[in-house]
Amino acid sequence: MPDFDLVILGAGPAGTAAAMQARRLGLTAALVDKAVFPRPKLCGGLVTGRCAAHLAEIFGIEITPDLFETRRNFEFHLRDQPLGTLEDVPPLHLTMRWDFDHRLLQEAFAAGAADYTGHRVETHDLTADRLTLASGETLAYRLLIAADGVQSPTAKALFGQPFSRDTIGFALEVEAPSQAPTEATPIRIDFAAANWGYGWSFPKKHSTTIGLGGLHARNPQMKAHLSAYLARLGTGQSATVKGHFLPFGAPKPTPGKGNVLLVGDAAGLVDPITGEGIGHAIHSGALAARAAKTALDQADAGRALALYTKATQPIRRAIAQARILRPLIFSARLQPFFARTFAASQTLKRDYMHLLSGDMEYPALLRRTALRLPRAAIRYLSAAASRN
Repeated sequence: MPDFDLVILGAGPAGTAAAMQARRLGLTAALVDKAVFPRPKLCGGLVTGRCAAHLAEIFGIEITPDLFETRRNFEFHLRDQPLGTLEDVPPLHLTMRWDFDHRLLQEAFAAGAADYTGHRVETHDLTADRLTLASGETLAYRLLIAADGVQSPTAKALFGQPFSRDTIGFALEVEAPSQAPTEATPIRIDFAAANWGYGWSFPKKHSTTIGLGGLHARNPQMKAHLSAYLARLGTGQSATVKGHFLPFGAPKPTPGKGNVLLVGDAAGLVDPITGEGIGHAIHSGALAARAAKTALDQADAGRALALYTKATQPIRRAIAQARILRPLIFSARLQPFFARTFAASQTLKRDYMHLLSGDMEYPALLRRTALRLPRAAIRYLSAAASRN
């Protein structure tokens, strides 16, 4: 029976980052995923400056034209109301997850991670620290890293459900025909395209990724919202619509249990304002492997969770701070104020872009935003933050 320091469930960005970091630290690691890569993946494929830094640090991958398309221009809308444009801002990068995830996986295999992709888990005995694949092979581990997505079977086994339906988000997306973009072609962001959410149009070489997402509980008619959004963009609805849950600002207070660590979407690490998910997935995967290394060196696998929880505190704190700001952007009562302020302020738009690039964090944005808020808005935000 193969015996590993780490078995990693899920070979997306979080899982491959965990494997990559583990191998660099001298740990044995197995990557298990039912999919055969490359595989389709529903995602806008937006790589922020923060994410690009993690890619360089953990994988040694730079932003190159073979995998990424860089954009420096953006336009913003709130329903039918234009909120202005920005040009020559800190760059963001677009990628196709089919290629991107496959590249990360190949890097992890090159680093020495064992390949168990294309294998479905048949049974998983969390008490015995082993799992059996559909092929009949059994893998034993000292620590398990669950990078198995927002509907994580591991989180369900640990906590009874993978997420709360009161806080989960949901997204719909299509791949529309390409607009033959250039580097000057803007990325489009539409606030309020869904209730307590937004829409996006990411122009790429071979397609235009168009989608919208918002809080699931507030959007019983999400397909109707998508139809209206596609009509607003002048896009037909012939493309296949795909949907998935989105852990929209609801990280797990304790990202695991015992010798099991949850990373990426399985841990709920998605920013509720920017939608940043890939960067947090890569970062959390690497942090989990580092915590595992320290714990195993001390012959105390159970200590890894405490180390990992502490290491991810800055990510979870940033998400909590984003939840404080979220009502300002998404609540119906404050949207007129937000629209006027955002449309009139190039500084606020640039702050938003610097947040995406990683040049600014939420404490600074909160301070700058507070200076522009009337007292009524501050009272409303305080009340909304206590409810959310």
